[in-house]
Amino acid sequence: MRHIISVLVENEFGVLARVSGLFSVRGFNIESLCVAETTDPSVSRITLVTSGDDQVLEQITKQLNKLINVIKVSDFANASHVERELALVKVSADERTRGEVMNVVNIFRGKVVDVAQNSYVVEVTGAEEKVNAFIDLIKPYGIKETVRTGIVAMFRGAQVLGDAAKEDKAPAAARAEQSPPVVREVEGIEFV
Repeated sequence: MRHIISVLVENEFGVLARVSGLFSVRGFNIESLCVAETTDPSVSRITLVTSGDDQVLEQITKQLNKLINVIKVSDFANASHVERELALVKVSADERTRGEVMNVVNIFRGKVVDVAQNSYVVEVTGAEEKVNAFIDLIKPYGIKETVRTGIVAMFRGAQVLGDAAKEDKAPAAARAEQSPPVVREVEGIEFV
């Protein structure tokens, strides 16, 4: 089953590697990955798409929640949500094909964001299926290059991932104060 998972994390180095590592260790491919700061610069939102067994993904979700830098994990699989992807496509467009290319762009409510003598750079935003359909239709004109953001998603209605996160977990510093430090001893030397 396809899963879109959003993870709110503290905006610190190494967090993305730990999150993605949980998937790779269990043999799950991350099909799409998008990471950016939220309105709070100390918090980032990771949105990833993966496919796999529901039970294993539930276990991964539980382990994600145990990571100290993770604030909130949500799987959009069974939730009402909006998802979008953005693609930039550089397509060949000479004097005889420019009109036809523009017709396809307009049908998909795309936008030409750059014009060169023999090409357009087109921006298309929508569901993954819409972006794929645009690429399929524009392919015969000659795609020179494509870049895609990956899927981003939000709950529909009043439900907000960030609000739930504030209630679920305190910042890492506060959680660290509550739990005792881990002490290891190697050859008479203590490491905290």
